[in-house]
Amino acid sequence: MNPPRVLALATAAACVMLAGCVHGPVGPNYVAPAALTAAQSASAGPFLSGGAATSDATMPAHWWRLFEDPQLDGLISRALAHNTDLRQALATFERAMAVEAEARGSKQPSISLSGGPSFGHVSGLSVLQADHAPPSRLNYSMGMAVSYQLDLFGQLHRAIEAAETDAGAARAAVDLVRVGVAGGTAQAYGAVCATGLQLSVAQASMRLQEDALGLTLRLQRAGRAGTMDAARARAQLETLRAAIPPLEARRQQALYRLATLTGAPPRDFPEVVSRCEQPPRVAGLLPVGDGAALLARRPDVRQAERSLASATARIGVATGDLYPKVTLGLSSASAGFVERFGNRETFSYSVGPLISWSFPNTGVARARITQAEATARGEVARFEGTVLNALREAEAALDTYARELDRHAALAAARDQSLTVADQARALLIAGKVGQLDALDAQRTLASHEAALAESDARLVEYQVSVFMALGGGWESDSAAPHQ
Repeated sequence: MNPPRVLALATAAACVMLAGCVHGPVGPNYVAPAALTAAQSASAGPFLSGGAATSDATMPAHWWRLFEDPQLDGLISRALAHNTDLRQALATFERAMAVEAEARGSKQPSISLSGGPSFGHVSGLSVLQADHAPPSRLNYSMGMAVSYQLDLFGQLHRAIEAAETDAGAARAAVDLVRVGVAGGTAQAYGAVCATGLQLSVAQASMRLQEDALGLTLRLQRAGRAGTMDAARARAQLETLRAAIPPLEARRQQALYRLATLTGAPPRDFPEVVSRCEQPPRVAGLLPVGDGAALLARRPDVRQAERSLASATARIGVATGDLYPKVTLGLSSASAGFVERFGNRETFSYSVGPLISWSFPNTGVARARITQAEATARGEVARFEGTVLNALREAEAALDTYARELDRHAALAAARDQSLTVADQARALLIAGKVGQLDALDAQRTLASHEAALAESDARLVEYQVSVFMALGGGWESDSAAPHQ
């Protein structure tokens, strides 16, 4: 048996023996971790916070439609279609999908073709003709090479697995941005309407104080009020007037934010929205589900899980460097003078395996395995932390909302009482039974309670949206924008 054939057979036998020593792809097989340990299983049940303000009904995908505000629905649809952060996340996802396609392509045979004509001659010295140059002739060359890497130890399999899970993490990142865009748009719209309400309350209080100042001036002319009373009334009027510019600035900032969230320049905010004075509110109980539904829905939990799967697969990719890489190759070529094109003497070919193996120096490969294992342990901790943070955010948002509801009820009761007192004080002032100071104090208290109640209305809108954002909704496939 000739030596080349012996070498080929020995190489094939060695590859078969090495492959037989490896059961399946190298590296650990990924097993998705449980979101909660047995000791934490109670967190998968109903939430502790929220109380009577929430129900365990499933949160709908279009959670913003619970506000029953067509203007809000349109703004969120526009934001999901044009938001720049979302477009960036979609581009990142498309890149991850392309990387996955590239990884899958590594398991396919590679074919390369080359060739071209040329005209000239070799040097005379190279053919031992120093006295004159050889004649110039028309030449050609053409060749084809086919190579295919045998995935004997599953390194390519692990690389494809890592690329697939990276694409899954990128998809979850897109969904996470969708949650933020929908929630941010709803909060910006709520802020515009809430500050509109606060401005309306402040302007109404200012008009009442203007009336009070006019009454004080009339009483002063009648000799029933002094200069000090008029000065107090003017000071209270200016205090109420001073509260308006900050509210106008806050509303304008919310309008600018709303415009940029929908992919428009700040100056192109919807004009009709700027006149909104009634903040949206979800009537009735908020549907929040339970902890298990939360963890199944939250995109950041899914993103962390996919990142962990990718890190686990990359341990196998690094482990594959401990084993030889075998590439089967076939090449053929034809080169010579054009007039001899196709003759047997112009053809050449070669076939055989190419083996590359860094052995026995495996220190670099083992260092990479250690790095990959450490990365995977870090991703485990990140996944567990993401789960705990999701539960914390949901409980905190529900608790804040429930407590603000209680505060709002108390403020409404205080406003009603102060309104009664202010009406009575005004009537008694006109009748001359109380002094200007008492009537002014009653009016000041009413204005304060009206402003506090309007501010609480603004917080309720913000906190309701925060609850939905903490629950991780708004990215599902039946949402306003197509899920790509």
